[in-house]
Amino acid sequence: MSALIVTGTDTGIGKSVFSAGLTRALGASYWKPVQSGLEEETDSEVVARLAPGCAILPEAYRLHLPASPHRAAAAEGITLDPVRLGIPAHDGPLLIEGAGGLMVPLTPDLLTIDQFAAWQAPVILCARTGLGTINHSLLSLEALRARAIAVIGVVFIGPPEPDSEAIITRLGGTRHLGRLPVLPDLGPDALAEAFTAIDLASIRAALA
Repeated sequence: MSALIVTGTDTGIGKSVFSAGLTRALGASYWKPVQSGLEEETDSEVVARLAPGCAILPEAYRLHLPASPHRAAAAEGITLDPVRLGIPAHDGPLLIEGAGGLMVPLTPDLLTIDQFAAWQAPVILCARTGLGTINHSLLSLEALRARAIAVIGVVFIGPPEPDSEAIITRLGGTRHLGRLPVLPDLGPDALAEAFTAIDLASIRAALA
């Protein structure tokens, strides 16, 4: 069955929260291939908490240091093996969450974006609405297209910034898939309600 990738223009912008909401909305399975940083709640644990009842597939790698995967792996004396990063067997749709941004190295010779190209799955780009997002978002979209990676659209996270959102989707030649606000009382119900503003029809069509 179909898989899709959720990535971000940067780390810490809320893509794990978005991934949780989308996993639940699609009735999908969730997979975070590489988790760097284990002292705090992991991304898989965030999704399990916010998308109750959804299948969470085990990470291929769990690395203790909260750093780029290539550095976190080196701290443990290992190098990530791309063979272990093959898409696992799953029932129904699968949501894959990338680590950090597109140019984060998984190994000294493999960027996250190049692993995306190997998976041949379409991408949703999460972008914050703050200062600098136009540059970061358009660069990310250009990099994805340079590698012939299909882009479903952009989801914005944060307070509304209509001008920035419009210019990114127009110049980036992609869909505006909606905006997820920062939720002060983040829980499964609040997240599900916020997801009424997300263009799930376009996302489902891309998976069909």
